[in-house]
Amino acid sequence: MTWQRNFQIFLELVICAVHPIPGEYYFLWTTKLANNPHVIESKWVPIDVTLSLPMFLRLYLICRVMLLHSKLFTDASSRSIGALNRINFNTRFVLKTLMTICPGTVLLVFMVSLWIIASWTLRQCERHHDEDHANLLNSMWLIAITFLSVGYGDIVPNTYCGRGIAVTTGIMGAGCTALLVAVVSRKLELSRAEKHVHNFMMDTQLTKRLKNAAANVLRETWLIYKHTKLVKRVNHGKVRTHQRKFLMAIYSLRKVKMDQRKLMDNANTITDISKTQNAVYEIVSELNTRQDIIDDRLNRFEEKLQAMLETLEDLHDNLLRPRHSCEDKNNKFLRPDAAITYPPVAHVHQKIQPITPQQTFDSTCSGPLMATVSSSHSGNTGQARSSVPCNLKL
Repeated sequence: MTWQRNFQIFLELVICAVHPIPGEYYFLWTTKLANNPHVIESKWVPIDVTLSLPMFLRLYLICRVMLLHSKLFTDASSRSIGALNRINFNTRFVLKTLMTICPGTVLLVFMVSLWIIASWTLRQCERHHDEDHANLLNSMWLIAITFLSVGYGDIVPNTYCGRGIAVTTGIMGAGCTALLVAVVSRKLELSRAEKHVHNFMMDTQLTKRLKNAAANVLRETWLIYKHTKLVKRVNHGKVRTHQRKFLMAIYSLRKVKMDQRKLMDNANTITDISKTQNAVYEIVSELNTRQDIIDDRLNRFEEKLQAMLETLEDLHDNLLRPRHSCEDKNNKFLRPDAAITYPPVAHVHQKIQPITPQQTFDSTCSGPLMATVSSSHSGNTGQARSSVPCNLKL
């Protein structure tokens, strides 16, 4: 548990622990009267007055009851959908849904409840010092004019407790007024279907006005031409009159075109929102598909790369194994105790025993080992040198 959770539990215990004490206990309450500021009055007031005011803080339990008995909270399917979309079903979410479904009812219940509770608490704070507040109707009148930000000033609070309640009521009244204006404006707004019908009707009317304006322009143009070119004597008064009408017809034509352009912009705004939403959804879906394809290709590339690395490692081991074995055999072959001594080159005439075919050399050596063989033929004295590679059998 976090420290915020511990603090909430402690605060809830403190609020629920406040209640009137059994018995009768009084304390001296001194205040300055607003009607007579030079008079300071002290009264013995029951301690239950100060203990009963904080008890209204328990009204938060109403929000908890609304949450626990809400259909959204008790429905398993709704909670599952909310969990998938990372939405917490708390009191704030329930109040938002209620403001969306029935905003007028919620505001009415809240304002009436605030009016009654504030009137009762103001009466408790003021009735021991001012006889005007002893009547509950006077307190309700003061709360009403404070809530509506009117403030006639005929009844005013005297104690700091009453003034604090009046200030709180004024703040809550300003907030409720703003919410009421938002709700009314949303109720008066046209729906999407109504906007489409309204745009269609306005477009039809503007089209008719545009045709009439264009016809007026053509008519005045013909009349100006008629009174200037087709008559023997030009009447300048009629010409100026038709010129004025011609200019007015052009102005009305431009105005109709401007209104038609604004209407088209509004209509495009309404339709473009849905088109943009669909386009964005298609783009996101295509990006997700391409991302999946790229992920598959990368996985296959990694698998092929891993296979190539394993093949290269095996090839490297296969290449090194014959080399090591050949070096070991060469080392054994070239040891001093196993080395073969050959006669020096200077003693050419000295006989050596010929190499028999059974004598073989190792075929796995790394370099060609040359052997010198001397042989004598009948009737000739001499030597023959033959170079024999070590990987061939004689």
